[in-house]
Amino acid sequence: MKELAVFINQSGGVPVYEQIYEFIKREIRKGNIKTGERLPSTRNMSSYLQVSRSTVLASYEQLLAEGYIEARERKGYYVIEIEKDFAGNQENTINNSKDTVYINPYTIDFSPNGIETEHFPVNEWRKISKNIFTDEMKNLFNSGDKRGDDGLREQLAVFLQKSRGVKADKSRIILGAGNENLLMLIKLLLPGNVIFAVENPVYKKSYDILRNFTDNVIPVGLDKDGLSVKELEKSNADVAYLTPSHQYPLGIVMGIKRRVELLNWASRKEDRYIIEDDYDSEFRYKGRPIPSLQSIDNGEKVIYMGTFSKSVTPAIRMSYMVLPKKLMDIYMKKTSYIGNTVSRIDQKYMEIFMKNGGFERHLNRMRTIYKAKHDVMLNELKTWKNINISGENAGVHIILEINNNMTEKELVKRAAEEGVKVYPLSDYYIGGINNRLPGIIIGYSKLCSEKIINGLRILKKVWKIEEAGA
Repeated sequence: MKELAVFINQSGGVPVYEQIYEFIKREIRKGNIKTGERLPSTRNMSSYLQVSRSTVLASYEQLLAEGYIEARERKGYYVIEIEKDFAGNQENTINNSKDTVYINPYTIDFSPNGIETEHFPVNEWRKISKNIFTDEMKNLFNSGDKRGDDGLREQLAVFLQKSRGVKADKSRIILGAGNENLLMLIKLLLPGNVIFAVENPVYKKSYDILRNFTDNVIPVGLDKDGLSVKELEKSNADVAYLTPSHQYPLGIVMGIKRRVELLNWASRKEDRYIIEDDYDSEFRYKGRPIPSLQSIDNGEKVIYMGTFSKSVTPAIRMSYMVLPKKLMDIYMKKTSYIGNTVSRIDQKYMEIFMKNGGFERHLNRMRTIYKAKHDVMLNELKTWKNINISGENAGVHIILEINNNMTEKELVKRAAEEGVKVYPLSDYYIGGINNRLPGIIIGYSKLCSEKIINGLRILKKVWKIEEAGA
């Protein structure tokens, strides 16, 4: 296949890579692009459509991640076989719809997850690949250290000390394919009857992962300073899972007083620990970065966790944790049958990316991009009356409390009717939510400024928000 006739709408607010991705996905599902057929090369496609190769590559990477295509070394990208029933059902959905072209009914999705892919450093990674696939690197095709390769762990130790104050050397760091893998390892290192406490509201994925391992997961409420230590004491928990530097989803930044109280709680029993999930600490737009909880832990009670999913890409599935010495000793003795779950080639990519300064340059670039989107959103919301905004100045989402006599369910429904997807705050609470105005989570990482403005103006209209100052 030499070319695809993709119509690119440069003024519609939808990123170009997303338009290419949606077109190819739809054509595959309709059967117009056959199983085994080769897609145009990124060079040919970019030349034909008059867009950058990185834009085409981003769309191909998304199709690859979702399993529509596969990459064959030195040959290109090929369409994978999809079950006929699935393809047919999707096609029927498209044919029977009079109002939408895409399978996804939303034209604007304020998702709090995902990343901006338009500025992924494709050229830099291409240069790194030339250094990796050489005769000298053949050892990467053998099994490595079960903690992860030395080179990347060394780079991580330096970066975490410099940026987050984390106390670690490479011997205390473990790499894993996502947080679920690391949480599974943590569970193996702890007594079998361990009780976990989680913040409420909570990042539901982590809560669900812990519930898959044990029924002993207790939600603990928050106050204005973060996790309630009084409720934590009552829970009889042994391990507390926290996001202290930017609580997910509320955005609370835990102050030093509460941090010390939690460390004191952990120190009162030998096998008590705190899991600090530092999921988006790289993106703070006001003031200095908040030091990690682990940086003030003198009792070896904090298990520090982080990820490259927000800062680089979720596609490489790479997270890391820093274990207290006692738990690392248990890990080395107890897990002889476990190998590392992260591709050694991906590890080498990240090692070189960090070593040559590319990672920090990318972080600085993305911090600037996300701050611009953040500021566009806040500036537009200045025109709204009877709302409360929280969770701003960090991360890639904010929370709106809407005081317009509509329920959360009604707010979500009215937005969906106009093709805008928003996320109810109540979905992140375990056991329901009380005594709050309806809350909506609004993410902005994946949207361009034009879409952010258009989406908010649609919401303002359908939610009947009055003009501020009116």
